[in-house]
Order: sequence, then structure tokens, then C-alpha cells
Amino acid sequence: MGGKNKQRTKGNLRPSNSGRAAELLAKEQGTVPGFIGFGTFHSDLGYVPAIQGAEEIDSLVDSDFRMVLRKLSKKDVTTKLKAMQEFGTMCTERDTEIVKGVLPYWPRIFCKISLVLQDHLIKETPDTLSDPQTVPEEEREAKFYRVVTCSLLALKKLLSLLPDNELDSLEEKFKSLLSQNKFWKYGKHSIPQIRSAYFELVSALCQRTPQLMKDEASKVSPSVLLSIDDSDPIVCPALWEAVLYTLTTIEDCWLHVNAKKSVFPKLSAMVREGGRGLAAVIYPYLLPFISKLPQSITDPKLDFFKNFLTSLVAGLSTERTKTSFSECSAVVSAFFECLRFIMQQNLGEEEIEEMLVNDQLIPFIDAVLKDPRLQDGQLFNHLAETLSSWEAKADLDKDDKTAYNLEKVLLNFWERLSEICVEKISEPEADVKSVLGVSNLLQVLQKPKSSLKLNKKNVDKVRFADEMPKSNKENEKYVSSEGENSEGSELMAEPSLTHSCSDLISPLRKKPLEDLVCKLAEMSVNYVNEQKSEQHLRFLSTLLNSFSSSQVFKVLLGDEKQSIVKAKPLEIAKLAQKNPAIQFLYQKVIGWLNEDQRKDAGFLVDILYSALCCCDNHMERKAVLDDLIEVDLKWNSMLQVIEKACSSSDKHALVTPWLKGDILGEKLVTLADHLCNKDLESTVSSESYFSERWSLLSLVLSQHVKNDYLIGEVYVERIIVKLHETLSKAKKLSEAENNDSSVSFICDVAYNYFSSAKGCLLMPSSEDLLLTLFQLCAESKEKTHLPDFLISKLKNTWLSGVNLLVHQTGDTYKQSTFLRLSALWLKNQVQSSSLDITSLQVLLSAVDDLLNALLESEDTYLLGVYIGSVMPDNSEWEKMRQSLPMQWLHRPLLEGRLSLNYECFKTDFKEQDTKKLPSHLCTSALLSKMILVALKKEIVLENNELEKIIAELLYSLQWYEELDNPPIFLTGFCEMLQKMNITYDNLRGLGNTSGLLQLLFNRSRENGTLWSLIIAKLILSRSVSSDEVKRHYRRKEGFFPLTEGNMHTIQSLCPFLSKEDRKEFIAQCIPALLAWTKEDVCSINGGFGHLAIFNSCLQTKSIDDGELLHGILKILITWKKDHEDIFLFSCNLSEVSPEILGVNIEIIRFLSLFLKYCSSPLAESEWDFIMCSMLAWLETTNENQTLYSVPLVQLFACVSCDLTCELSAFFDSTTLDTTGGLPVNLISEWKEFFSPGIHSLLLPLLVTVTGESKDTSETSFQNAMLKPMCETLTYIPKDQLLSQKLPARLVAGQKTNLPEYLQTLLNTLAPLLLYRARPVQIAVYHMLYKLMPEFPQYDQDNLKSYGDEEEEPALSPPAALMSLLSTQEDLLENVLGCIPVGQIVTIKPLSEDFCYVLGYLLTWKLILTFFKAASSQLRALYSMYLRKTKSLNKLLYHLFRLMPENPTFAETAVELSNKDPKTFFTEELQLGIRDTSTLPYHIPHLACSVYHMTLKDLPAMVRLWWNSSEKRVFSIVDRFTSKYVSNVLSFQEISSVQTSTQLFNGMTVKARAATREVMATYTIEDIVIELIIQLPSNYPLGSITVESGKRVGVAVQQWRNWMLQLSTYLTHQNGSIMEGLALWKNNVDKRFEGVEDCMICFSVIHGFNYSLPKKACRTCKKKFHSACLYKWFTSSNKSTCPLCRETFF
Repeated sequence: MGGKNKQRTKGNLRPSNSGRAAELLAKEQGTVPGFIGFGTFHSDLGYVPAIQGAEEIDSLVDSDFRMVLRKLSKKDVTTKLKAMQEFGTMCTERDTEIVKGVLPYWPRIFCKISLVLQDHLIKETPDTLSDPQTVPEEEREAKFYRVVTCSLLALKKLLSLLPDNELDSLEEKFKSLLSQNKFWKYGKHSIPQIRSAYFELVSALCQRTPQLMKDEASKVSPSVLLSIDDSDPIVCPALWEAVLYTLTTIEDCWLHVNAKKSVFPKLSAMVREGGRGLAAVIYPYLLPFISKLPQSITDPKLDFFKNFLTSLVAGLSTERTKTSFSECSAVVSAFFECLRFIMQQNLGEEEIEEMLVNDQLIPFIDAVLKDPRLQDGQLFNHLAETLSSWEAKADLDKDDKTAYNLEKVLLNFWERLSEICVEKISEPEADVKSVLGVSNLLQVLQKPKSSLKLNKKNVDKVRFADEMPKSNKENEKYVSSEGENSEGSELMAEPSLTHSCSDLISPLRKKPLEDLVCKLAEMSVNYVNEQKSEQHLRFLSTLLNSFSSSQVFKVLLGDEKQSIVKAKPLEIAKLAQKNPAIQFLYQKVIGWLNEDQRKDAGFLVDILYSALCCCDNHMERKAVLDDLIEVDLKWNSMLQVIEKACSSSDKHALVTPWLKGDILGEKLVTLADHLCNKDLESTVSSESYFSERWSLLSLVLSQHVKNDYLIGEVYVERIIVKLHETLSKAKKLSEAENNDSSVSFICDVAYNYFSSAKGCLLMPSSEDLLLTLFQLCAESKEKTHLPDFLISKLKNTWLSGVNLLVHQTGDTYKQSTFLRLSALWLKNQVQSSSLDITSLQVLLSAVDDLLNALLESEDTYLLGVYIGSVMPDNSEWEKMRQSLPMQWLHRPLLEGRLSLNYECFKTDFKEQDTKKLPSHLCTSALLSKMILVALKKEIVLENNELEKIIAELLYSLQWYEELDNPPIFLTGFCEMLQKMNITYDNLRGLGNTSGLLQLLFNRSRENGTLWSLIIAKLILSRSVSSDEVKRHYRRKEGFFPLTEGNMHTIQSLCPFLSKEDRKEFIAQCIPALLAWTKEDVCSINGGFGHLAIFNSCLQTKSIDDGELLHGILKILITWKKDHEDIFLFSCNLSEVSPEILGVNIEIIRFLSLFLKYCSSPLAESEWDFIMCSMLAWLETTNENQTLYSVPLVQLFACVSCDLTCELSAFFDSTTLDTTGGLPVNLISEWKEFFSPGIHSLLLPLLVTVTGESKDTSETSFQNAMLKPMCETLTYIPKDQLLSQKLPARLVAGQKTNLPEYLQTLLNTLAPLLLYRARPVQIAVYHMLYKLMPEFPQYDQDNLKSYGDEEEEPALSPPAALMSLLSTQEDLLENVLGCIPVGQIVTIKPLSEDFCYVLGYLLTWKLILTFFKAASSQLRALYSMYLRKTKSLNKLLYHLFRLMPENPTFAETAVELSNKDPKTFFTEELQLGIRDTSTLPYHIPHLACSVYHMTLKDLPAMVRLWWNSSEKRVFSIVDRFTSKYVSNVLSFQEISSVQTSTQLFNGMTVKARAATREVMATYTIEDIVIELIIQLPSNYPLGSITVESGKRVGVAVQQWRNWMLQLSTYLTHQNGSIMEGLALWKNNVDKRFEGVEDCMICFSVIHGFNYSLPKKACRTCKKKFHSACLYKWFTSSNKSTCPLCRETFF
């Protein structure tokens, strides 16, 4: 365990258990330890093997004791100490018999232990205890110090535990220890722990072996007494204990030290320095110390005691003592203890008496009076206690000499004290601290002895013999050794005294104290009168507070006998004559109080109360105060009078009748009235002027004494009424006026009133005030005109009121008018349709606060009752539902989810209501918020309120969801609900909503419309399972006969029904369709209703019964025969009833669905019926454009176009394989008659509609027909498009080669790419896309007119497209211009920006299509134009803002990893109109498509842009193109070479896909040229490299020229590799034909515009390309021939 030479494991820095044990011992700070410091240390001990001598231990010894005794036999000292601790514990805990069994073995072990301890103290060194070779020096020394400390403490413990009769046996051992000089040196050891343990041992030795110590007196005395100035906090307690034991035990100790030269100077220095921070430890020992000093040492006494006390006082002035309460208290306490002791010992010796009072006590008091920090040391209490003891002794021994001496001392003290107090007060500018000190001193001296408390803590202190002991166990610091009581007995020599009247002030004090007070009061009042000294006035206030007597007031009045103002009532005049205090109050105090400059007049109010104390009874005091407040007292003084009454129960008792009286009450009501109306003296309106008056009101309303108001309750009620009246007017003021109004003060007053009224019930006026406060917080700022800080105040105020309300007992709701009226007010607010979002948010927030406050109530039904009061009844709900605008119907009608055959679109959003929320939304939101709060606390609502509220919330949300373009404020409303967690899922999760579905079904069956859609929505969002729904529609017959509710319910359920269920419904419908009169066909329970249900079933694609469908078609054909006038063919709809419109819509809808889902062939008659009807309905649509605003007409137009679209799609998809099943002439009829008929109607209609419409939103109901109409137009064949006769539209000055009809078509359609409706843009794109290949040929015919100009020739693509592009570029600059290239912008689908970007990209697709259709020469001219306008550069920058970072399709993630992922570059873009599911990807995919086309068709121009772009853009473009586009393009290029059908005479071309190579072999006669074209990894951005293959019969220079030419063509031409090769072959052919190269570009055919060298020099006859010459002249600034340098003509 404690092996000295064992190497500790590496990294283990923790000492062994033994080491830690010793360290714990060493840490003890001088307190007497438990047992060798191991009081709480336990260790887990393992098995210890037997040792020598162990066999002697009797086997009868308890096994645990046996283990401990073995440990005691170990060599390691700490192990022994530890075992010793265990041994001691076991001796106390085990049975007596077991302990007796151990006794025979104890003496020998004990002797061994004591010997070992001695060895450690005398013989051991750090190097003998630890191995110097393995243990570092620091560790060796630390261990040695621990062992020495433990050994000293162990010896001390040994001495304290051994009984007296066993001490003798150890005497010799101790004698030998004490004879060693090394032992005595431990007192001066450098380690504090060792010194402390040493002094503890010395104390124990003095106690237990006094004779041994006397024998060693010459060593003990210097060792202890000369260490008296040791200032280590660990050592001091033990040292001073040793000092006292040494003085007591060794009478001749002073013979061995020089007291005056060695000991006293050290003591004096230490005391003068305030105990060096250890006063609390050392100073309690000073009195016992001086009490043990022999007279021979202290002579001359006077000087000794004077010096000693002077040093003590000097110690008090050190900074450390002043800043520490405990240090200061210790010094003061020691001073008075020593002073009392010296006085007691030397009473009668005048010199010493005078020295103690005049030279010590009075200067000490003087010093403390100057420094308030020293007053914390309880000096005045100690002084009072000292005086009390002297007075008591003098009173008791009246005729004794002692009494005479003490009286003389006291007389001298009071004289001197009076002098210093007068001196402090008599200065005109009296020091604030000194004056405060004097007043504190006099207050303490006035208290009787019993009220003095030295300190709250129960501290040890010296008890003098003249004091009554606290108990028999009074703890005294000085403890003499047994049998010694020689000099110390003087302390207790005097008998204990008892006082029969200890609580009364002694006559010896009363007279001088009163005289002093009167003298100081007189002086003070003179200074106040003559010099207006506030300091003296404050002092006077403090004096009077403690000494309020008629005598003092008489002195204060002096010789002034002037009477009070004559105007005073007789009663007051008499009272003043009789009572000097009242006279002084009127003559002086009121004047002082009313001086304006005084801010803090609290001390003057104290004087007023001191004067009132001198009145005989309550009536006198009430009379005086009533009189004062009438005229004399100002408001702020009155406030302070009442505040003082609240702060002290004694003062309150003095003025209670006045506070409750009428005069004060009426005065306060008047004050409230004035304050609220701000019509006080108009000259004064400062903030403080008002605030102190408001504070007064607040005080009288909020202060309660014993659950009662401070003033009369009737006046409280009247004041609150005034406050409420003012608050009610706040809404009529502006915000600026409210800022400056009294609302803020009213809030403060009301808040204090509510917060303090704990036991008081609210009065009616308080509840009215509370309601107004709540209303102001629940309305928006626009209405209340209140600034934010006031709203916050109002909220805190009404919440404090509600909090008070809910903690009342009884039926709160019935008792509280606030709750009843606030519920009614809330109900009216939400039903009035006057709230916007902000107002509603404020209201809901206030309600949330209110309900959370109500939850605190013990009345668990309160919240439920409150919600019930706000809940509208059924008729109110219905009225609110009716008032909701009907636009919601548009979408369900369009999508065929609901059918309607009457006009119900009466209510609509009005312009002025664009901000106000419908009342239904507000009410459902409010109640949902309320139940949300209630459900969180599991409060159960009655009358199915929960289900009803949730149903109405669902109604509101469904209404919003069905709107096509909800206004922003409605979107904001839904976002607000989300933020507030007002959602169906939240409400459903918190409460029991088992009856909700039944409620919804009942309402759906009764009313249909939105209720039906709610059920569908719940099923769709998986909030309700289809099994739950099934229970409610089990009996299908129950839905018939059809009503609107039943029809809508079935229509909404259709998508979720099983096939069998649908069949049952259809089975009910079929018979009903057969036999109807004309009227029945149009009714809900007739043809219209049943066909609508059939259509809903058919829409779900679940009817695969061809016969059934043909059967219905036959029924419709029959209807046409029987009631043709029902069918709206080519007619005016303005006179048609909605019922007929409704049935037509359902018939058309059926025909569309029939074409979609019927797979069996149709007869020719059926085709005729469908196609003829379609065209006739389309004509009706065309003729009734003016009625599109009527919803059913718009719906009719939509379904007509839908049917047309379905037919167009059907015939567009027919192939040779599928035409076999069709009637013979059907296709030709379609192409020759129906298709031209459709497009001759629709194209002009498109132009008309787009020209008229203002609202262009795609989702708007007014534009609903755009979608099917535009989709139909995408099917228009090119020939029909070209043959359309539209009104001529030509632009003046427009350059064009197009014929007039084509230019008109282009000018009409192109601007529609700017139209802000996606269907129109896409339809126009599809139509123009078909025309684009037609346009270049007209420029080709005029090609000869370009090319011979001096500059580089350029030709614009169609001007209509380019002017459109210019407009779009400006729009795009606004949308994307500020975005850095490479930062991806997400365009919100169907937004305005979406349409701009879509139109721009579609325009570019058309330009690129046009470009691709042009010949090489034209492309060169077009590309030059694009370069000049920089349009392509702008496009490329925009594309890198629009293309996604990762252009892969989302669904490809799950595909097999070995396949290449699908990207926007590999997949063709399908620009559909009706499918909106891919809308989010429209722009990104389109941008990628345009980029792909640009790279493919304009590679040279893109390359030029890329190379000239800045570094950041360069790397972005390179990285993106290489990763996503190059592979696709390279593959397409290689494939086009491989699949090319182009044949070259004399040249073969092959391609290798794996190596991205194209090989061209050119052969002519014997010449063979082989070239290898290598595509780069970032094709087409990087340069294409041309390498040589086989070369036969060609000169090297010529060979290089041709390679360079091919490289140039491939780099600079905007076309494919095959086109580049064709150009190069043409050039080589020309060379062999004898055409000479241009000597500037060394090429026959120009690399950019494909022209031949035509411009010849007249001198050298060499020919050059026009473009090359132009570049030569402009770059060289010369007009000379490049070859012969002659002037070129």
C-alpha cells in the first residue's frame, strides 16, 4: 500500500490513499479535528496477509477487529493512522463484549504507535521518508510535511483522549520529546500547517501535562510568546490558544522573555494594523490576554493601557477594517470589552478614568461619527450596552463608593459627548455624515437596554459579571485550566445582578440625554430659521422622530408666541394654544413643506407625524389634517403623508379616521376629475406636476390595510368611474393626442388597483373599466389611435384585472359583467365584417391572453361557458355562409367536381371590400382559436360545439382553397392561421371529434356545395379513411330522388368509391335517363342530375362497359330528335335559361369523356352526331363572346372547346393502323370540312379574346376557355394556318422579304408571345414553329443583293420577331439583370415574371428554328446580325441564371445506376397546355432546351462569347457544359455523321463514337488526303483539332493550308461537322478547278460568308474576298493591295 520504492504507473499522478489521507489532515485550518483528521474518510480495504505476531491474536477476536489490528502492525505511518481511525469507530459502534476481547492486545500496539510518532518528529527527514533516487524533491518534501503535521496532530489527539491515570505512563516519552531542540523549532517552521499543529500540541500539553511544561518554561515561553505577531490565518487560532494556555499554565513565563522589548511591540504593531485582516480571529483573545498580564509587566498602568487602547483605535482606521463588517465589529467589540475591563479594574483612579473617557472613548466616538462605514461595526450598540452596565451598577449600589465613581464617570462622559455633538451640529455647513452619525447615536442611546441587539448571529462574547447570563451554558472565550482561578476570578467576582425595570431608561441617562436633545434641537431650529439649513432640518426631523415631547416642541417654539392665522377655525386655534406641537406644525412645518424647491420632503412629513403624536386623541388629529388639506397642504405633501401612513402601521393608526373621512375622499374625487380632463391650473403642465398627483390616486386605490381600502369605498368607486369615462374617449383622439393624454397614467393607476386588490371583490365600475381596457387592446391601432407603449401598458393592466377576477370564488361568469359583455362584444366584432387581417390578429392575440387567464380559474366550466357565449346560433352561421362571395364555385364547375343549373353568382368581391375579411372567416378563426386554448387544458365543450366549430373552420378553408386567384389578404389570412396553429389536424388531435363526419355528411346531404367538397378534401388528405366514409353512404337508395345536396355529395364521393359502389349509383341513373319530358331533361332529379352523376363516375375512368356508353350516346341522340331545341346549336345564349345551359354542359362533357374512355368503334351516324354537334356548339361559343362574363356561358365555352380539343387530338393521333376501324370518309371529312371549320372559328376568336381581355391570369375563371381553345389551336395543320385570312397587319418601315399574308400572320401572332397567359404563349409558339421553316427561302431568293458591300454583311431574322425580342430583353433585364451569372433564379410558376421569361425563351426557340432552316450563306448573315446586336450574349447570360445547377429529372434517382440519368438535355421538352403538373420545371427545362439548340446551331458564336467572358463566368460555363451538354452534343454529332445520307463525290466520311473522332478521306485522281477531326471534351466550346492521316501527292505547304482551312471552317462556321466538311471539300474542289486562293485568308471559299474571291487588283490582277479586303483596309488604315502595295481601286 505505502511502498516507498515502488515505481508509480506512468501517467498516474494521483498519490496513494495514505498520501491523500495525510494531505487531508494537513488541510485542517487550526480547528480541533475529529480523530486525526479522518472523520469522514473511508477506503475499500482488501485482504491483508498475516504478519509476524499475528498468530498471538486470539482466534476469538472479532474478524473485523483482527483486520484492523493487523493494519496497526504495519510500518507505514499513514496506514497506521487510518487503521487507528477505523479502530476508534469500531470501538464506539460494536458490542461491549466484542471490544473487551480486543483490550489485551491494545497496550503493546499503543506503545508502538507513540514511539513511531516520536521518530517521525525527531529522526526522519524528507530523504529518509522517501527514496531520493525515485521521488522528486518536491514530492519528498510534501510527504515529509504531511507526516510531521499528522504526527503533531496525532500526539495532540492522544493527549486529549487519554484518561488522567494513564498519562503518567507516557510522561517519560513526552519528557524525552520535549528535551529535543528540534521539537521546539517547529514553532518557527516555514510551513503554516506544521506551525498550527505545533501550537495545538503545545495547548494540549499545557492542559494535560502542566508540570512538564513548567519544567520546560524556558523553551515554551519564547517559542509561543515571541510568535505573537504570526499573521497566517491557518496558524493564528492555534497560536492564540497556545498563548492563553501558556500564560495560565506557566506563571513565570515573563521571566524567559522581555515583554516590553519583544512581546508588546509585536502585539502593538499587529493591533495597530487592525489584526492584518484577522481581527475576527485574534481580537476575541485580547481581553483574556490583558486580563492575565501581571501588574509588574504592565506598570506604569496608565501608559500601558493608554498605548494599548490607542493602538486598538488606530487599527480601526485601516482600509481593510473599514471595508469588512466582521473585522470592524471585532475591533469595536474588543475595544469596549477591554475598556470595560480596565474601568472595572481601576475604578476610583481618576487619571485612568479620565484617560479612558476623555482620551479613548470620546475620541473613538468622534472618529466613528465622521466615518459612516465604521458605524456598521455596532459601535453605538456597544456604547449603549457599556453605559447601561455602568448605570445599572450605579443605581444598584447607591451609597457605595463604586456608585459615586461611576456617576462621576458618566457625568464626565455626557459632558464630553454633549461637547462633540454640539460641535458637529454647530457648524453652519454641518457635515452630512457627522449629522447622520449624531442622530443615529442619539436614537440608539434612547432605546432601553432590552431592545439592543448586538448582532443577529449568536456570537461568542465575553460576559461581564454585572450581566445576566443568557443561559447556564454561556460560552466564554477564556477557559482556565482545571484548578486554576487565581487572577481570572476577578472577572466573575461580582454577584449577578437582576433588573426589575431593565426596559426603562435609567435616570442617570434620561436627564442628560433630554438636555442634549433639547440643546441640539434648539441649535438646529436656529440654523434653519436663520440660514435655511436643510441638513439641520433633516437632523431635527430624526430627533423629533425619537424624542417627540411637548418639552422639545416648547424649546423649538422658543419665545415666539404669535398666534395662528385668524382665519382658522376656533377648534384648531384652541388646539394650537394648548399644544406646542400643533402650534409648531402651523407656524413652521407647513411653511417648510410648501417651499417649491424641496423635492424630497419625507423628513418634513416625519416632523408632521411627530407633532401629531403629541395630540391627545384621534379626533384632534383628524381635525388638524382636515384643516391642513383644505388650504395649507399641497398635493405632493399630501401624497407623502399618505405614503408614510402606508409604510408604518403606527403612523397609519394615527391617521385612520382622517383617511376614511369625507373631506379627503371628496378632495380626491375632484382631483381625479381634474386630472382626467387636464384642466388643472393651465399655467402648470409639467410631467412631474401630473405624475405626483396620479401617484396619489394610484396610492389611495391600490393600498389595502387588512383587506380594506385606504380611503372610503364609495370614493374608490367614484374615482374609478372618472377613469373609465376618460378611457372611453381615447378612441376619438389622434395618436399624437393619446401620446400626451392621461391614458398612460390611468393604466398605471388601474394596474396598481387590480394588482393589489387581492381580497376585494371587483365593484361594477371596475368591471366596466376592465371591459374598456380589453376592448382597446383587442382593436387595431388604426381604430384606437394608441401608440405601442400604451397598448403594452393597457394589456398588462387588463390582464391584472382578469387575473383578479378569475380568482374570485363562486359562479364567476354569472357574477362578472366583464365576462358577459366581452363575450357579446367579441361576437359582434367578428360578425360585423369590419375586420382586416391586422385587426383580426390583434383580436385573436387579445382573446388568447384572455382565455389563458381564464384557465387559471378554479371554476372549470368558466372557459366552456365563455366560448358558448361567443358561439353564433345556426341561423347566424347560415347568414354568414350566404354572405361569402361565390367565386369559389368556378373551379369545381370547371373541373366537373360539381354541377349546377342555376345562376347563383350574386355576391362577389367588391372593390371597397378588398381588405375586409368575410365575417364567416373571422368567426370560425376566433372560435377555433378559443377551442385550441380550451383543448390544450382538456376542457370539454357542450352541445357538440367542438364539431360545429371545426366544421365551420373547414368550410372557411375549403372556400378559400377553391378560389382561383385569392386576393392577397385572404392568402395572408390562411398564413396567419398556420402560424397560430389553427389547423384541422391540430384541433382533431386535441379533442374528441367522433361526431364531425356525421355532421359534415348531414350538411352535405342538405346543402351540397362546399360541404360536399369538404368531405372529398378530408378523404384526399387522408384525414379520414374511406372505411369511415363508407358507413355514411351504405344505402345508395337514400340518395334518390336527387336533390342538389344528394347530387353534390355523390359527385364529391365518386373518386373514392369502389367500382361496385359506382356501378350501383350508375344502375340507379340509367333508367332515369330513358323516359323524360323536355322539362324533366333539364331538372336535377331528371336528365341533368343523373347525367351529371354518370359523368362524375365516368371521369374516374372506371366504366369499361362499351355497350353502356353507346347506350347513353343513343339516349342523347334520341333527345336530339325529340327535343332538338334543348341543344344549343348556333344560337344566341342571352335568352337561354340556366337549366338548358346546365344540361348542354353535361351532354358536351359526356361526349368528351366518351371519346377519351370508349374503346369500342362508333357507327358513322354516331360520328356525325358528335362532330356536327361539336361544330355547332363551337359556333354558339363564337357568337356569344359578349356573354363570357356569365359563369355558365363561360363554362359552356370551356366544355365546347374541350370537346373540340379531344376530337383534334383523336384525329391527330390516328395512323394507318388505327384508321381501319373508322368509317371510310371520316378522315377526309375531318381534314376537309371539320378541321378548317374549327380553326377558322378559333384563330380569329383567339385574336379577339386576347385583344379585349384585361385580366390575363391563366387561373382566372374569365380566361378558363383559353386553355382548351389554345390547346386545340396547337393541332392546326400548316396548310390551314397558311390559308387563314386574317385582317391585314403590316408595320410601316418594317424590312421584310415575306409576302403580305405571311407577314400579317407573323405580325398578328408574334406579339402574343408577350401576352401574360401561358396557354396563349404556347399555342402561338406551336403555330409559329410550323411556319418558321417557310421564312428563310424568301431571304434566299434575295441573297444576291447582300455580299458585295464594303463592310461585313449582315441580315436580320424576321423583323417582327427581332422587335419582339428587343421588348422582351428590356423586360428580362428588370427581372434578371441584378442577379449575378451563375446564381440560379427560381421563377414562380404562372407569375408575371414567369410569362415574361417563357415568352423570351419561346421567341429564341423560334429564332433558332428559323436559323436552322436557313442555308449556310444565310446563317452567316443572320449570325453577323446577332453578333452586332449582342442579343445572343444577353441570352447566354440569362440562360446561366435560369438553368438549374443539376438539370437531372427528379424521378431518375430511383432508376438503375448503370443507365445514364435523364437530364433536361437528353429529354425533349413537351410544351403542354392543360397538364400543369410539370409547371415548376417548365422554365428550367426550356432554358436547357434553348441552350442545347444554341450550342448545336450557333456553336461558333457561343464559342466567341465564352472566350471573351470574364474568368468566373468562363469557368461556370465550361464546367456546366462539359458535365451536362458536351457528351449529348458529341454523341448527336457523331450519330449524325454515321447516319448521314449526304454523299460526297470523291470524299468518304466515317465516325468513331468511342474516341469522338470523324475521319474524312478525299480522293481525286492520284491524290489521297486523309484528315482526322477530334472533338474536345467540352465540345463545342473548345477548339476542334484537325490531325493528318494518310497523304499522297500533295505538297507539305498545301497540305498544311488545307488542314488550317478545315480547322478554321469548323471553328468559325455555325453548323455541323458535315456542313464544315462540305464547305472544305468545295474549297479544295475549286482549288483543283483552278480558282486561285484569296491571298489574305489563303482560302478559295470565305470561311464565314462562303463567297469566292471576286475583288481583283488592277495592277497584279490577284483576286480577294470582299470581306477580307474590308478587314485588311480597316486594320491597316491603308487602301493598298496586300500583295503589290499599289493603291487598290
